[in-house]
Amino acid sequence: MVAPPRSPSTPLSGGPHLYGRVGAIGRRASGEAKRLGLVGWVQNTSHGTVQGQIQGPPARVRELQEWLRKVGSPQSRISQAEFSNEKKITALEHKDFQILK
Repeated sequence: MVAPPRSPSTPLSGGPHLYGRVGAIGRRASGEAKRLGLVGWVQNTSHGTVQGQIQGPPARVRELQEWLRKVGSPQSRISQAEFSNEKKITALEHKDFQILK
């Protein structure tokens, strides 16, 4: 039996990993994610990169991905933006968007 196609409103989950000079990108990404109605988190790593989890409507997730690739923060210079572990989910796993320490 073939499963019915998922609705375009089925939430999408994915993990960004940002490389380069990532100063203040977490704070700016959090603000942009909240503006787009997304949930999840971002966190600076010990390697000087930023990683996270983004969840929400696929079109909004894609919009934040593009924002991270092309706009980011005035203090940042993103040399590489990877988006991994992308999958459709049945329900959001977070209540809001946070900056983890």
